[in-house]
Amino acid sequence: MNKTFFSALFIALTVTTSHAQIDSLTYQLDNIVVTGTRSTASIGHLPATVTVVGRETLTETQRTSVLPTLAEYVPGLFVTSRGMLGYGVSDGAAGTISMRGLSSSQGRFMVLIDGHPQYQGIFGHSISDSYQTMLADHVEVMRGPASTLYGSNAMGGVINIVTRKMKSDGVKTDVHLGGGSYGTFQGELTNRIRSGRFYSVVSGQYARTDNNRPRMGFEQYGGYVKLGYDMSQHWSAYADINLTHFNASYPGSVQVPVYDARQWITRGVASVVVSNDYGSTSGAVSAYYNFGRHKINDGYEDGEQPKDYYFRSDDALAGLSVYQNIRLLRGNLTTIGLDYQHIYGKAWNRDRASGETTSVIGHENENEIAGYVDISQDLLSWLTLSAGIRLDHHSQSGTEWIPRGGIVSRVIRNGEIKAMVSKGFRNPSIREMYFWKPANDELRPERIMNYELSWSHKLPSAGLSYGVNLYYMKGSNIIQQQMVDGRPMNVNTGAIENSGAELDLSWRINSSWRVNGNYSLLHMHNPVVGAPESKLWLGANYKSGRWNVNGGLQYISGLYTQTGADEVKENVALLNATVSYRACRMMQLWVKGENLLAQKYEINYGYPMPKATFMAGVNLSF
Repeated sequence: MNKTFFSALFIALTVTTSHAQIDSLTYQLDNIVVTGTRSTASIGHLPATVTVVGRETLTETQRTSVLPTLAEYVPGLFVTSRGMLGYGVSDGAAGTISMRGLSSSQGRFMVLIDGHPQYQGIFGHSISDSYQTMLADHVEVMRGPASTLYGSNAMGGVINIVTRKMKSDGVKTDVHLGGGSYGTFQGELTNRIRSGRFYSVVSGQYARTDNNRPRMGFEQYGGYVKLGYDMSQHWSAYADINLTHFNASYPGSVQVPVYDARQWITRGVASVVVSNDYGSTSGAVSAYYNFGRHKINDGYEDGEQPKDYYFRSDDALAGLSVYQNIRLLRGNLTTIGLDYQHIYGKAWNRDRASGETTSVIGHENENEIAGYVDISQDLLSWLTLSAGIRLDHHSQSGTEWIPRGGIVSRVIRNGEIKAMVSKGFRNPSIREMYFWKPANDELRPERIMNYELSWSHKLPSAGLSYGVNLYYMKGSNIIQQQMVDGRPMNVNTGAIENSGAELDLSWRINSSWRVNGNYSLLHMHNPVVGAPESKLWLGANYKSGRWNVNGGLQYISGLYTQTGADEVKENVALLNATVSYRACRMMQLWVKGENLLAQKYEINYGYPMPKATFMAGVNLSF
């Protein structure tokens, strides 16, 4: 091991941060816990930068996807879009999640469902149309590298969607229906049951829209089933399955129209989890299986002939996770874990007339196994040290050490100053190693080091919390295409150097009014598409009697839609509002408007976003 590694490890054992901004609707300011870090921990002791958004906030804007709401409430997070509903995949797709300039489209930001990684096996990126609000009890967003706990692809952080369950005996059914601009319809039904030790969740979802341009229709079906059983006071188990299918079309950019471009995508994940909790020790064993089937026609431009084939691919990611938390001393929490993943993918072209197939990539496999230890220790009532390290071995790209660590000082009551250093990494995907002409099976992992300093403070008597976070990250071995021996090739040649600041504020003024806001500033040495240089969100909520009014203004500036010689930036202010009225105990009526200032702007180059749009609907609970 080289000198650089020992230096990083020494810093990791002495420095870290943990700052969290919590949804004030769901969590009390003076006694906060979250569950997205392999354990339940006090907010003042966490070894990661975390924002938690509760279900009430996720649902009050009547959106079927969690991503637009997270992009408002989480500083540094941005999600690309191309229309009113639906993200799609392949050419013309949106739904890229960017955190501090690191994006999910390159596999540098990870989405989890109940701690299980969710990404496409061949291309190594998330599928944003799979993350529906109907699944979520709450969502935890880790800002900054989370690779020590979650491995490859968590370079920029993770979104962890924690699923719902029934917590008390009874039966509860929720129905959500809405319709509006551009022929948009959204419908969800969820039934939850608890009977003694048994509980279940069954959800179904359907949505469709024509969107704001011809040939950009979107239709989606989804379903979720979760069955759980508490075997004893200390042991519990559940199994679940989540399926999403969508049909999407896209028209190309306004500069270069495309015809007959369509996608038929099925994604699914199934898991089985057995967990234990004895107070001084707790943990879980889980097995999960992600799978996808994809059929794509990338269409043709003016003057070209229609494609005579469909691109087809199948992929899967099977994983096993084992971890146990142990409290060895007073004020101590030690987590020991083991992760294993088997990643598989194949792709082929299928002739539209004859059905004959031509292999593009055949039955490629990757295996990854890792072990990690994470330790948090209170040295004094006001001082916590934490450190962690992961040893990760990939069957193709080799072995990687991933350290993190830090210090949290509670210098005043409900106030913490924190510092962190953490490493993130990403193993090359099947596409980068084996797919098409740039393929290179000798690629090595991408790496990034992240340094943070933060201050957070809560004033429970005033209902106020705020925080400031500063960070600097530098990455190497970034995979890029270069000409090698006269042909394009994927090589480890790129670099990342990003720095920035994040501010957040939440204030419950009284029983009726609350306000919240956040601001993020990002400086990129090498600018990338879909990561704004600054993002401001100011929101307010008024609740009185049967009325609930929610509104917010988001200002985005320095958003690159193209880089390089033809650089294009966007600046835009977006005003949204939702009004709901509870007509009776079982019925809530709602209406909402987005982009109420009717701004003309683009997030994906050549895909103008809709101006003012409106939706109305009804929610039933019984």
